Amino acid sequence: MRKGFRVGWMLLVAFVLLLAGACAKKEPAKEPTDGKDPGDTTVEVPSGDLAPLDKRVKVLIAEDGAASGAGFYIAKEKGYFEDYNIEVDFADFANSDDMLPALAAGEVDIAGGVSTASFFNAIAQGIDVRIIADKGHNMPGKSYFSFVIGNHMVDEIKDYPDFKGKKIGVSSRNSIDGYIYEEMLKHAGLTEEDVEYVHMADFGTMLGAIDSGTIDAALSIEPLIAQGIAEGFHVRFGDTTDYAPESQIAMVLASPKFMGEEEISLRFMAAYLKGVRDYNDAFFKDIGKAEIVDIMVKHTALKDPELWDRVFVTGLDPNGKMFVEDIKKQYDTYNANGAILGDIDFDKAIDTSLTEEAVEVIGVYEE
Repeated sequence: MRKGFRVGWMLLVAFVLLLAGACAKKEPAKEPTDGKDPGDTTVEVPSGDLAPLDKRVKVLIAEDGAASGAGFYIAKEKGYFEDYNIEVDFADFANSDDMLPALAAGEVDIAGGVSTASFFNAIAQGIDVRIIADKGHNMPGKSYFSFVIGNHMVDEIKDYPDFKGKKIGVSSRNSIDGYIYEEMLKHAGLTEEDVEYVHMADFGTMLGAIDSGTIDAALSIEPLIAQGIAEGFHVRFGDTTDYAPESQIAMVLASPKFMGEEEISLRFMAAYLKGVRDYNDAFFKDIGKAEIVDIMVKHTALKDPELWDRVFVTGLDPNGKMFVEDIKKQYDTYNANGAILGDIDFDKAIDTSLTEEAVEVIGVYEE
């Protein structure tokens, strides 16, 4: 009797368990209330490419409001740095002699550098910085850094050889200014003895000097070129790309410490290049120009929005490419002039790997 009772009881329990299982299989699964799978761990990527840094990071840029810093300003204002959880701040230095040691020591992460003998000498003497991306070059036919001639010379100077015997104002020697000046003389078939070099450290003083006839021509820069034309002081003469088509005017510099922080530096460069691309879209494709001009007015010394329609703007490569061979040529020129105090390992000093990797992430900009 007990044995039969136990068997019957066990069959009843088994039947109940089977019935419960069947009911459970028929019950539809509940949808998550937020529309997402509870197991979904996808991270939101506002940039559309790289996930933001887990921890907010500040990057300090040595920048003085130069127009060539457009990529930094635009990326900041349009939130490209913010997308990667990067906060940028700008530090102003009195001169590059102070900036370079701070950059090498990691006190500043990023800076802009202009080609001079003293810049190369600092590297040759042990100041460890990296040249990583383009920050300024002349655009063909629209050079922002070019020669002008006085109105009293328009009937005399028709071609470059006509500079013979003329007084030419240049801001410095053994710098990008002196390099451009020497390249022009070679193109003209002239020597230093054929012209009168007039040293004028201040670009602004060239306006009055050329108007008064103290000098006949000058190697000037925007916006002073456009302003001088508007005021009737001078006229634009030729274009720098006539004789120096691939002159690297300025470069983005980085500290070795910053380059070693790969997660941060890659995201920084991606944001910077996005800013440069918006700049190119604005000034060379007329896309979103009003917004970009507002940003440039905010961050640079050129506060007149209308003047941005008249100036020849700085060329900034949307893929960050530099004219590397021209950088080396500038060094050789200063060296030939006896202004270089040591050798440079350009394979170490010039590092394009970060820029190239960033382009792989955000894609190549098509002209």
